[in-house]
Amino acid sequence: MRALRILYVALDQSVPGTLGGSVHVQSVAEGLAERGHDVHVAVQAGGEWPAGKVHWHAMAPPLGRPELRWMRRAGVRALGRECRADVVIERYYNFGGEGVMAARDLGVPAVLEVNAPVIDFPGSRKERLDRALIVRPLQRWRERLCRLTSLFVTPAADILPSWIDPQRILEAEWGADVHHFRPGIDAPAPFPANEGRILCVFAGAFRSWHGAVHLAASLARLHAAGDTRFGGVFIGDGPERAAAERCARGVPGVHFTGALPHSQLPAALAHTHIGVAPFEPARHAPLRLGFYWSPLKIFEYMAVGLPVVAPALPRLTRLVENEREGVLYDPQDPRGLDHALVALADAGVRARMGAAARTRVVRDFSWDAHCAALDARLRQLVTA
Repeated sequence: MRALRILYVALDQSVPGTLGGSVHVQSVAEGLAERGHDVHVAVQAGGEWPAGKVHWHAMAPPLGRPELRWMRRAGVRALGRECRADVVIERYYNFGGEGVMAARDLGVPAVLEVNAPVIDFPGSRKERLDRALIVRPLQRWRERLCRLTSLFVTPAADILPSWIDPQRILEAEWGADVHHFRPGIDAPAPFPANEGRILCVFAGAFRSWHGAVHLAASLARLHAAGDTRFGGVFIGDGPERAAAERCARGVPGVHFTGALPHSQLPAALAHTHIGVAPFEPARHAPLRLGFYWSPLKIFEYMAVGLPVVAPALPRLTRLVENEREGVLYDPQDPRGLDHALVALADAGVRARMGAAARTRVVRDFSWDAHCAALDARLRQLVTA
């Protein structure tokens, strides 16, 4: 089978970068290149381009404003013509469309990678604005893009318009780099030694719905109750970091590292014992449509061999098997997170669940698995 010439457009993302979107773009591009394809990526330059087989092209939205992404259609079209693209993949954004429209201009299939709702959740700002403009231009634009899209790639089909033919949808989780995120990494930790404590790690952007403050509060409650076995490592930065630091103030064995380069994250996780993802969907209005995320942090915890602690939300129960790959707690129970951590106090239990988590993520939730499924569908599109 011949290699495809793929143009991948993600103008609101920077590569290299520390956030999930940046990691996603780099991982998919490199995964497709490893499968033999000629991959060109239009993205913002976040530093020196990663070494390897991918061709990186610096392209940012006009004035640095992601809502103006659609205005780069001519630039994307020119790049697609230059690299003789067989297919164009666009990372979906509410005000995007430059990749889909360029694909139409070039006469090649368009693939839309969707990790945020295309449909409006009740009461959304977009919905109110559309109603105020009477003719609903935002909805009409999105639906036009959907009609021009040959294939949708998403972890949750529920965030797409219901009229889209299921045959045009590849429902696939995002993934972890199981070659870099693995057990037994021998590298120094970017935080002090654990002093014999069981370290519970949170890695993320500290947004309100990520729930970092819940882990901090749980550690404080356990310490106040006399259970001093647990410490915490908080990796990342964002709006809720200060609140989490206040909750954890005075609790020994708690460290805030700030944002780390993604390349350092495997070693950091390898020096911890429990991966915690205390999501609070009620704090993020779009999640009224359901927990549509493909949670990268959970997959990376699993890849390193950490048992996962997370709320027992319907979608998460499909990703983490309770009491086999981690412990899922009742988010309505004010002490549910505390009890989940205590359930993993035994090192043997953690080792057993961590090994099961590693096996599961390699099989189902790796970038290798994701790119294999995507590769098959791209080849079908181009040869159809």
